[in-house]
Amino acid sequence: MTIRAQYDADLAALKTAVAEMGGCAADAVEAALEALCTADADAAAAVVKGDGRINSMQRDIEHRCMTLLLRQQPVAGDLRRISTAMKIVTDIERIGDHAADIGDPAVSDAIRTGQKAHKMLHGALDALTGEDEPAAQKVIAADDEVDYDFNAIKRTLAAEIAADPAKVDAALDLLMVIKYL
Repeated sequence: MTIRAQYDADLAALKTAVAEMGGCAADAVEAALEALCTADADAAAAVVKGDGRINSMQRDIEHRCMTLLLRQQPVAGDLRRISTAMKIVTDIERIGDHAADIGDPAVSDAIRTGQKAHKMLHGALDALTGEDEPAAQKVIAADDEVDYDFNAIKRTLAAEIAADPAKVDAALDLLMVIKYL
């Protein structure tokens, strides 16, 4: 294979890698939203775990770009393609991070807390209609668990805000949802 043919193949592979990374990020967003809508904490955790693959893809693509720049010293359109790839993978990686934020452990905990609160409501209604005092006592105990979960999530969110102040708005929104639960 000639040097130019190899270079063209490398550019085509770079384009394919960027598109694949973009597809992975889009899939992560879809999976995170589905997990949130279906209150599936395990699926949300899987989105967080999958973010590492997107991060790895970013590093690989950046390495490919730097290799092309150093070995081929491209100009004009080729240089624009490579520099665009370097820029866009940063944005795609952030999309993956945002998807992971939707599936953040605090969100997963919030989903579980919501499920407990929902079950507690049904238990309270059943205890009321059945005039069942032991069932009512179980609801009271469950309320203590939900309160404990709220405080644990609140501490987690405070730590996340301290680590990354840019997350303050999302953390406060989640905190309000948890408080409502």
